[in-house]
Amino acid sequence: MSMHRRLFLAAPALLLGPAAFAQSFPQRPVRIIVPFAAGTSSDFQARLIGERMAARLGQPVVVENRAGAGGTVGADFVAKSDPDGHTLLLGSNGPLTNAPVLQARLSYDPAADFAPISMISRSPVTLTVRADSPWRSVADVLAAARARPGEVAIGSSGQGSATHFLIEQVMATADIRFTHVPYRGSSQSVPDMLSGTIPVVMAEISTVLPTFRDGRSRILAVSSAGRLPIVSEVPTLIESGLNLTGGSWAGLVAPRGTPEAVLAVLGDAARAGLADPAYRARQAELGAEIAAASEQQPAGFAAWLTRERALIRATATRAGIQPAG
Repeated sequence: MSMHRRLFLAAPALLLGPAAFAQSFPQRPVRIIVPFAAGTSSDFQARLIGERMAARLGQPVVVENRAGAGGTVGADFVAKSDPDGHTLLLGSNGPLTNAPVLQARLSYDPAADFAPISMISRSPVTLTVRADSPWRSVADVLAAARARPGEVAIGSSGQGSATHFLIEQVMATADIRFTHVPYRGSSQSVPDMLSGTIPVVMAEISTVLPTFRDGRSRILAVSSAGRLPIVSEVPTLIESGLNLTGGSWAGLVAPRGTPEAVLAVLGDAARAGLADPAYRARQAELGAEIAAASEQQPAGFAAWLTRERALIRATATRAGIQPAG
C-alpha cells in the first residue's frame, strides 16, 4: 500500500481529532489474522483474547487463519491491509522476529510495517527426556554433551523455531555441542523421544505435559523466568545454571499508519482481557505466562521486539544459520 493511500485512510482521524475518532471505532467487526493453521497455539491465543476484546469493543472479533511460509503469508496480508484498526495480526516468533534471519527476501518489514498494540503471553518450553533416562537434571545432559561433543541428539520443533533458537542459546551459554534434529513440531519430536529414537527434546509444554503427568517423561527444566504453577516441582533453566529464558510468544500488532487513537482503544481492550481472572486462569492451565505490565503497553512491546530481534540475529550469526531464498 502506498504512503498516499495510508495518509488518505488516516485522514478521518486528523479531521475528527483523536477523541472523536476513538469514539467512532470500531465501526464493524475486527479481524485478528492468525498466520498459522486452526488449532495451533497461535490460533488458540487469538480466540482467547479476541473473545474478551469483543466484549469491550462492542463489536465481534473474528479470528481468520491465513497460514503459509512460516507465518509470513498472514503477516504480509496484514502489513498491506487498510490501517484503520479493523485488521490485526496475532504476531509471534515466526513472522515478526525469526523470519528476517531465515528468509532472504520478505515482502514486508517486520520492524517498520507494524504498530505494536500489546504483548499477550509467553509459552515457555521444556527440556525433556524419557522417564527412564539416566539424565535426571540439566547438568547431567550438559555433562553428557560435553563428554561426547556432537554425539547427543536433541529434537526441536523445527529449523528456525523458538525451540531451535533456544537450543542454540543453550549450546553457546554452556559451550557444548548437540546434534540438532529438527522435527515438524513437538507432536513429532516428543513421540520419538518416548520411543527412544532421540534422547532429549526441547519441546512445548502443552505437548509434553500429558506424558509427564502419566509418568512417561521427565521434564528437566522449563524456560520461564520463574517456576510454572502447573509443574512447580520442575526447576527453570536459570535455576539449573543457564541464564536463559525463551519459548514462543504472542502479541497483537496493527498495520503501520493506524491512528494512535485507534491503537489506544485496541490496547485498552486487550489489556482488559489480560486482566480477566478467567483468562489468566486458563493461561496458567496451559503453562503460559501473561506478559509483564510494561510489555502490554505499545512502547514496552516495541522495545521488547527490538531486543528480541537483536538476540535472534546474534544467535543465528553465531550458529551459522543462513537465510534461505
